[in-house]
Amino acid sequence: MSVTQPGRAQPEARERYRHFVTITTRLMDNDLYNHVNNATYYSFIDTAVSSYLANAVERDLARDPVAYLVVQNGCTYFSPIAFPDTVQCGLRVSAIGTSSMRFEVGLFRDDDALTCAQGFFVQVCCDRSTRRPMPMPPRMRAALEAIRITG
Repeated sequence: MSVTQPGRAQPEARERYRHFVTITTRLMDNDLYNHVNNATYYSFIDTAVSSYLANAVERDLARDPVAYLVVQNGCTYFSPIAFPDTVQCGLRVSAIGTSSMRFEVGLFRDDDALTCAQGFFVQVCCDRSTRRPMPMPPRMRAALEAIRITG
């Protein structure tokens, strides 16, 4: 089932995303409606973003002196995902500030051409010990620019 309304976000094509992370659904991801629970979509988004960050800066994010804290997120749903689907998480960056970044993630079911959900995470670079914002490290900025979209 796909529901679209005038003025509402529309599903996007794979070509709009710069990097992909593959996630296999698990039986336990399904809810009583026999599709992946909405909260699990946020887990997919978080996994895609965290995976890109860890690999792009080649650091152990759990021990890095910089913490990347989520300050805002959201998700728009278009069609369901269910076990045993494979989820292709398309990733892009739409904004980079002094200490913040906006990741946008398109979730594609199996080989579908259009997103079944689109989410975003806004993160802020913070000093791990003080939890206060700090300027983004140059290596991180370069990794974000590599998947940034304009327009």
